[in-house]
Amino acid sequence: MTPHSPQFKPRLYANADDAFQAIQEIYTAQTDHLRKAFRDFSNADPIKHGRVSAYYPYLRIAVENARRVDTRLSYGFVTKPGVYETTLTRPDIFDYYYKEQIRLLLLNHNVPVEVGVSDTPIPIHFVLGEDFHVEKDLTQAHMESLADVFDLPDLNVIDDEVANGTYFPRDGVPMPLSLFNAPRVDVSVLRLRHYTGTSATHFQNYVIFTNYQFYIDEFVRIAHEVMEPTENEILKKERAQYTAFVEPGNKVTYNQNLASSEKDIVGETLRRMPQMPAYHLKRADGSGITMVNIGVGPSNAKTITDHIAVLRPHAWMMLGHCAGLRNSQSLGDYVLAHAYLREDNVLYRDLHPSIPIPALSEIQLALEAAVETVTGCKGYELKKVMRTGTVATVDDRNWELRPAIRQNARLSQSRAVALDMESGTIAANGFRFRVPYGTLLCVSDKPLHGQLKLPGMAETFYRQRVEQHLQIGLLAMAILRDTGADKLHSRKLRSFNEVAFQ
Repeated sequence: MTPHSPQFKPRLYANADDAFQAIQEIYTAQTDHLRKAFRDFSNADPIKHGRVSAYYPYLRIAVENARRVDTRLSYGFVTKPGVYETTLTRPDIFDYYYKEQIRLLLLNHNVPVEVGVSDTPIPIHFVLGEDFHVEKDLTQAHMESLADVFDLPDLNVIDDEVANGTYFPRDGVPMPLSLFNAPRVDVSVLRLRHYTGTSATHFQNYVIFTNYQFYIDEFVRIAHEVMEPTENEILKKERAQYTAFVEPGNKVTYNQNLASSEKDIVGETLRRMPQMPAYHLKRADGSGITMVNIGVGPSNAKTITDHIAVLRPHAWMMLGHCAGLRNSQSLGDYVLAHAYLREDNVLYRDLHPSIPIPALSEIQLALEAAVETVTGCKGYELKKVMRTGTVATVDDRNWELRPAIRQNARLSQSRAVALDMESGTIAANGFRFRVPYGTLLCVSDKPLHGQLKLPGMAETFYRQRVEQHLQIGLLAMAILRDTGADKLHSRKLRSFNEVAFQ
């Protein structure tokens, strides 16, 4: 076993496909080296093995001017002359993404990019696969020697300083090209498997979050129906847009309307559902829909969006239930969030509540158009079933038990029309990570007006409203997909000195 990692000389590339191929070659060679070393280590006396390291590939560009071809696009360029760099990982997941970011850099700045081997080591945990449990599969002696032989995850290089706008490189250090470096991405890829029960490879570019299993049940029903064969040519063409449906445990159901369709592959049989199960209605180009049941509360909302953000989705939205705060609202009415009162208390260190979270017009218009289509209410009639306004997001499910005068004053001052525990967090993390976001809630109770959420009432409400609400969300995502990703990634989400990668 050689302790030396494969060597590659840095090379310049003027073509995105060639640059990506070099990235892929370096990553494969480095990770293969680590896996072989680990097999040797685990099958022998750990004390006899020397240090083994491997390193992430890097992408670098040196820019002499900050001009760009198309000023309408919010990404794909650097903002000032200088040297920019990032480490890269998992080309099997990010193939299209990396190629597109490199293509835009080459187009905008007309200088080659450099690909080489970085000095950032790849932790052994990140190359052994999502189903490999290092601590479980090694003896105590091997575990005690692991840090002496291999690089382990290092929190000193895993943070969100770039995304938070608090990273300031030292003189002579390249400026960042992307929001996330390779170790940060690898952590999230593995944690997505842990929290959702599905691999990161299955996640689609349009993500819906919900806080109730009723929505998931309906989504699963619809997805399985799409996978079923049909002789109706119009319906068959519509269903054939989707290639497969993936459920927790990586259980794959392939679309039987496709000529090349495979048989079902049953993944791992889960003894219990993961904390935030994810379901993926897949399209060949990754533009399908992922739906995640995040449960209740802002902590889960932050956790899952922290990790899905590294996959660079084109949009995410919250579909869930809320407390209606106005007497003019009825149970089952919709609320389209235009602003957020953020009292979730999980993001204040990263994005202070005083920072406004703007509404994104493309998302708002798509949601409003979807509500009109599904409900049949047009123009002024739409006000009968939907209100726009501020959504208050809090971290206390029993907020109703606080003194009414103090509680009501804050909600009234903010002009809030609805209250929940997740939407503000999801929108704020979308803003923070430059992922287009939106919220459409459904009023399930009116605590300030004597209509508390109680078992019988809640059950009846869920059965009546979930199907329509989900249909609105799915249609809105279809509208956004047709809009085009380049138009969704708004300049509203970009800071002064923004990274080039979307």
